[in-house]
Amino acid sequence: MNKFEKTTKIKCHIEDLFNFHLDTSNLIKITPKNMKVEILNSNFKARENEVVVIKTTKFFITMFWEVKIIKLEEPNLLVDLAIKSPFKYWRHQHIFTTTKDGCTMKDIIEFKLPFGFLGNIFSFLIKKDLNNMFTYRHKKTKNILEQ
Repeated sequence: MNKFEKTTKIKCHIEDLFNFHLDTSNLIKITPKNMKVEILNSNFKARENEVVVIKTTKFFITMFWEVKIIKLEEPNLLVDLAIKSPFKYWRHQHIFTTTKDGCTMKDIIEFKLPFGFLGNIFSFLIKKDLNNMFTYRHKKTKNILEQ
């Protein structure tokens, strides 16, 4: 199992950070410019056991994701699990904690690549791509919520 983590401190109320993540339209705002994201089920409401369908396009390659919210503990935790994705396994935890200066946003992603040993050869590239993407997401989220 591969694991990726990213943590950022944000000067905002934890409820604002949590609610920001519940609103799927914000995913588009925090997605890097080299990627296009579309939410295909516009009536999606972030609740446990609900599934959001996402279309992503990067380098002219389109992928479809179906992501189920498996745990929601307001205002501290949102966990989603990909039930359809390019990955063999994808679990994403969004963890929010209060600090004296605001709060901390932490993303933990556990993933398995398809194709067994051959897929694992490319895990370092996936981790590099995740680092780039989540560095951008965290920076944009921080900028939006600290305004």
